[in-house]
Amino acid sequence: MVTLLDLVVLLVALVVLWIVVSLPVYAAAKLVTKGKATIGEAMAATLGGAVIYFVVLVVVDFFASALFGHLGFVLAFLLAFVAWLAVYKSVFETNWLGAVGIAILAAILIIILNVFLVALFGVAIPAFFHPF
Repeated sequence: MVTLLDLVVLLVALVVLWIVVSLPVYAAAKLVTKGKATIGEAMAATLGGAVIYFVVLVVVDFFASALFGHLGFVLAFLLAFVAWLAVYKSVFETNWLGAVGIAILAAILIIILNVFLVALFGVAIPAFFHPF
């Protein structure tokens, strides 16, 4: 049975995770936009990008798989990634190359952050990633 305390703990954990995952995006965007990015924009891009990615992936996969079979998922994945980049492009007011730069740099930073989190606390983000 799920209690109210369970739900509060889950909500707090999700918010903490959202903040931690937004930090590499913030640092990457700060570098790419020459200091114009804010933590609020990074958090919006992180949440918005994930939501848009999921929606595009599910919707495009549903329709494209009917037309192209297993290749439909590949198409859905690519379009979902482009949609996520579009969120970065829009939120940080940069061009497509800037959005790609933010994504790549944020991915590198999350790997580095993961190494420290595993070394210090024994936890990783995402949970299935463990560099050791």
